[in-house]
Amino acid sequence: MFRSDTDLLESLTAELSQQLKDYEDQALVEMIRPNLTSQFVQHAPELTKFHEAITQNDSMDDRDLLRIFREFVPTTNYEPYRPFIAKFFATPCKEADVKNMFAPGLPYFFAMSSMTSGKSVKTFPRYRPPSHLLQNPLYLALPPSEGTTLSPASMRYSQILTIDCEDGQSKQVTICSLSIGFLRMAMNWDAEHDNERLDLWLPGQTDPYAISLVKSYRAFFVLNALFALADRRVTTIRFFFANVFVIFLQYIEDEWSLLIDCIEKGIIPDVENLGHLRAPLEKLFKPNPDRAAELREIGPPGIQGWAVCVWPHLERFLGITGGPAATAVSKLAHVLGPSIRTQATGYGSSEGSMALPYHQTNPNTDYKVMFVDVLTEFLDVHSNESPERVLSIHELVTGGHYEPILTTRNGLWRYRIGDVVTVKGFAPDDGLPVISYLHRREGGIVMAFGTTCTESQLTTAIVSAANRWIGQIIDFTIVGDDRDTPITYGYLVEIGGEIGKEARMAIQQTFEELMAANDEFRTAFWQGRARKPTIRLLEKGTFAGYRQQKCNKTNVSISQVKVPVVLSDPTFREWFLQQVVIEL
Repeated sequence: MFRSDTDLLESLTAELSQQLKDYEDQALVEMIRPNLTSQFVQHAPELTKFHEAITQNDSMDDRDLLRIFREFVPTTNYEPYRPFIAKFFATPCKEADVKNMFAPGLPYFFAMSSMTSGKSVKTFPRYRPPSHLLQNPLYLALPPSEGTTLSPASMRYSQILTIDCEDGQSKQVTICSLSIGFLRMAMNWDAEHDNERLDLWLPGQTDPYAISLVKSYRAFFVLNALFALADRRVTTIRFFFANVFVIFLQYIEDEWSLLIDCIEKGIIPDVENLGHLRAPLEKLFKPNPDRAAELREIGPPGIQGWAVCVWPHLERFLGITGGPAATAVSKLAHVLGPSIRTQATGYGSSEGSMALPYHQTNPNTDYKVMFVDVLTEFLDVHSNESPERVLSIHELVTGGHYEPILTTRNGLWRYRIGDVVTVKGFAPDDGLPVISYLHRREGGIVMAFGTTCTESQLTTAIVSAANRWIGQIIDFTIVGDDRDTPITYGYLVEIGGEIGKEARMAIQQTFEELMAANDEFRTAFWQGRARKPTIRLLEKGTFAGYRQQKCNKTNVSISQVKVPVVLSDPTFREWFLQQVVIEL
């Protein structure tokens, strides 16, 4: 049971407010001073006034630097950084052309972003942080655990960039997901020598290194399931998104007999595209008839608390259960049972890590802002000021809705990430704000009636209705349904198990939830400019197939693929519509 939000401060005392000002000033100076001589600061048009101000101030102390930053650094998006990042992709790429581009030296890897839209992938340089920060929870790709951790990790990368160094050597820089980049950084695992580590186990993990290199989506999950089921010492389950764990369970259920037979005999199943990875996996996987017999007695996923029966030492589940992943909450609770605590891994993005779970309230949805990887400022999304005024953490108000703005160690300057968060209150010990993610600022479909229900409103409506009337949601997305006028929200939903006998009632409940949540939608409906949403059910395995296609298309880590609440890619829209089996 989580403690209530009443444990938080509703407002800051004068003492805590001053403490936060000092903390922010110190963190900001620490992050930006090393980057003042970067190529981006010297040459980006957006920072011209800032650069002129700092070069004209010969004896600039910290107070001067802070004043100049707040006066002359505007908010930015990805476009100003794009031409500077493009220099790393030049052939050949010379060290002199890219050294100190955003921060001192050369980046360790590039993190990939924008996996939910049809837009081009964004890449962000990530430099090795100061050594004393590498053990901070915000940088830990493998969380500490007393036992074994089930946390499927794909070492796949999109591309390797080669930088020709001035000493005649070359440096390879991997483009990959943020979590894999952190893992490679922590372990000093370069991609060039991946094949020399095939006989290793990932430290404290159920899976060997070889599985992390498997390219086939299905083979990756089947093999992770095989090694995880064979290991009864699991104490922690960690999936970046909880709904990916639900898909993992689907593979276990579908392949149950095969998996148990393989555990009994100590064989690697005949899955596709293993190639040279099969031999090291066969070497590491041993027959375990006793474990196979134990698992046969338990049976495939189905009973409440199944995970605890399979892994009797299981203590916690780490993963995002908010936003679109909220569809997995009921299934997750059923499979884990009441004794297993759940929490998010943190709040952040490829651009930077902003906050850690706040355990004094609800660690699944509440995050405490930290200035470790980034300095976070905020824009009030309901403000009418133009331009929008950037707010410091001591200026936030409980209940307010804000867009985080990031200044990072890696050379982003007041970067807008497009999220909307709400402030739940302030931690009583140090005054730091506790926030919860709401939705994307520009998310949703703008309907003919000129308004948009937010991602969180659209998600809450279908999750609540489906749990009552349809069945267990595996995943969903939304397209604009223009088969009738006016256009409306067209839910495309995959469920597990049987469809509820009164499933059509979900349309009315979803509609009522949206009417109650969004004033503009309600007004538009009564004026005849909006209509009820539609719900169509998809073939089983549709979202697994979507993730596999995204992996193959972009060559990214399986853990990086997110399903958008609102689908904008026209190619995938048509593909999803072809998977429809029932309309409610």
